[in-house]
Amino acid sequence: MAEVLEYDDLVDITDKVCPLTFVTAKVAIEELDDGQILAIRLNDGEPVQNVPRSFKEDGHKVLRLFDNEDGTYTLYVRKVEE
Repeated sequence: MAEVLEYDDLVDITDKVCPLTFVTAKVAIEELDDGQILAIRLNDGEPVQNVPRSFKEDGHKVLRLFDNEDGTYTLYVRKVEE
């Protein structure tokens, strides 16, 4: 059984398409305090390729990308203040 990370908030963007996937996730992480963790449920394909990269480019810490084995992933990101 896979280890589950604790998180402070969860956003499900499986019903969004790029670029709204990252925009929705970015709004969610902006609501958190520095050091808190956001879990993001996203689809395979463009979202799983682009969202983690965009968070890294924004300076946040990507902790883990977990394959849910149902065509979706859960991405864990720690907010880092600029």
